[in-house]
Amino acid sequence: MEDTRLVHALQNRQNGAMERFQTAYTPLLRYIIAPILPDERDREECLSDVLLQVWDSIGTFDPTRATLTTWLTHLARNAALNRRRGNEHRREGGTLDEAMPDAADGPEQSLLKAEAARVLWAAVERLGRRDRELFLRKYYYYQPTAQIAAESGLTVRAVEGKLYRIRKHLQSELGGVFHG
Repeated sequence: MEDTRLVHALQNRQNGAMERFQTAYTPLLRYIIAPILPDERDREECLSDVLLQVWDSIGTFDPTRATLTTWLTHLARNAALNRRRGNEHRREGGTLDEAMPDAADGPEQSLLKAEAARVLWAAVERLGRRDRELFLRKYYYYQPTAQIAAESGLTVRAVEGKLYRIRKHLQSELGGVFHG
């Protein structure tokens, strides 16, 4: 219920709404961004980008499609990944032409990629709660194995073993299409 009031306050640009939002959600956003961006300055800039994006796009938030927390984790993850890709591209000295979509990725290729992602996501959704959580933390949120182990009460070796078995299970379920 508090999320509903906070979203409403942000949408109506009420005084203090953004400060309340930052107090409540900055720790979550930092938690999502940190494993993806190793540089502290990049993390802070990314956090600022996400906060601005929340302010600019809170009107598009639809509570029937996702919780506020889910929406925010997707915004933070995507912003961090985009920043990381940009950093990698700059380090490699790429040109603007190289950053443009490949002509080979036409509509058919895009549809095939989207379908493969949908099939993989459906298989991940069928995993048990704990396996799904481990898989997403490692491969969706890019958390280090040591962090996952420490926060889940497992050893690093146990997490690695579970992730290996999860990948093998998904590979078997998807007929070898998944390579991980």
